Amino acid sequence: MTQVAEIRRPCAPSETTVDLPPLHHYIDGAFVTDPTTATMPVINPSDGAVIAEVPLGSAADVDRAVAAAGRALASWQNTTPKERADILLAAAGRIEEHADALAALESWNAGKPHAVSADDVASAVDTFRFSAGAGRAFTEMGAADYVADHTSLILREPVGVVGVVVPWNYPLLMAAWKIAPILAAGNTLVLKPSEQTPLTVLRLVEIIGDLLPAGVLNVVLGTGPDVGARLADHPDIDLVALTGSVASGKAVATTAGQSLKRVHLELGGKAPVVIFDDADLAAAATAVATAGYWNSGQECGAATRVLVHESVADEFTERLVEQVRGFVVGDPRAGDDVEIGPMVSQPHFERVAEFLERALADGATAAVGGVPLGGPGFFIAPTVLTGVAPGSEASQQEIFGPVVTVETFVDEDEAVRRANEVEYGLAASVWTREVARSLDVSRRLDFGTVWVNCHLVLANEVPWGGFKGSGYGRDLSVYALNDFSRTKHIQLNHSR
Repeated sequence: MTQVAEIRRPCAPSETTVDLPPLHHYIDGAFVTDPTTATMPVINPSDGAVIAEVPLGSAADVDRAVAAAGRALASWQNTTPKERADILLAAAGRIEEHADALAALESWNAGKPHAVSADDVASAVDTFRFSAGAGRAFTEMGAADYVADHTSLILREPVGVVGVVVPWNYPLLMAAWKIAPILAAGNTLVLKPSEQTPLTVLRLVEIIGDLLPAGVLNVVLGTGPDVGARLADHPDIDLVALTGSVASGKAVATTAGQSLKRVHLELGGKAPVVIFDDADLAAAATAVATAGYWNSGQECGAATRVLVHESVADEFTERLVEQVRGFVVGDPRAGDDVEIGPMVSQPHFERVAEFLERALADGATAAVGGVPLGGPGFFIAPTVLTGVAPGSEASQQEIFGPVVTVETFVDEDEAVRRANEVEYGLAASVWTREVARSLDVSRRLDFGTVWVNCHLVLANEVPWGGFKGSGYGRDLSVYALNDFSRTKHIQLNHSR
């Protein structure tokens, strides 16, 4: 096993802190305090230090927020698409104005390298701008007579009050992915950020809250079993949208099913990278080195599972390992060139470290990395595992850390079968110079997004979401607005 260079740390960490947002729930247009509420610490994963204490919300806090969202719904859904778009565009401008501060806060709270945090903020801005325009252009089929003397109108209506649960790996961006289309479609919402990474969501509502009528956007802090579960079973929530783990998705869907409320789930992934013998290996290795380790591998669409033709496996692996060995690992405050940050928490760090131990015990080899790094902080060495056996845990299960596994295949049918054998169906990529093969294999892969000769390339104009264990529903694009709307048919008898 080869360990990468030591963790780079800032010379004076105390001088690299940033201002905190209000550390309270945001309900009915204001931050609300309750001195009797229990709190939990927010930890900087780069050094294990406590950043702040945030309240642990209860079902009663959710009830107050849902009531506020319900009161605001009638007025908000009756605004015009232009009025909502103007507010979303103003919100985008505010986020852009505070981009540097938001990125710094995201890196501090979530341990993200600066490049990742800056990209998250820029993407959040674009999400609000896209949703503003999409909301104004969001239409249904035109009125027509499909039965003699009866004119049919198809309307798109807001679904109502939406409960939202966003994850710790992209706290700001996933909030934007939900807030912007939900508001653009005329809904109100109650959002629960991860209790581990709530700070940028709180800063976001501090920045844009005054643009919205009271109650349209609400934030309740707390845990999944308390706040998340109440959002899922609340009788006045019309749809619950979650980005998170498969286990969380199953829990939300099961609870929501009791009241038949709609569910929108974007869950985990184990993205196969299928590399054929005619692929541009240099380009493939560079793409995997970026997309496999983006956000320190804490990314559901990451290029984590390479399936490479046996004839080119050694050359590809050598190219990938060379790049991974050169990664700069460290505290994001130690420089903008830091590429790999920490795992988000001690429990997640231990989970990834134990995963690596089991993979090596199962016969895999660490071509680079393969070990946790010394503290403080929750760092795992960027790792490439070779000799990964088909069907093994490392081949099948999401690791969610800076780990890429490499397997080999013999022919196209085997590659497709093996790529599809995982429980997930979020994303995949195909690497080949043959046009017909790129199209045919992409169609045979059972994943919501399939890239050809690229990986983890996203745009607001195109949908994002998965199949199978990766959930259902779509974020981004006009499909997101569709998911957060409902269809109504009105038919007029005009016979005379």
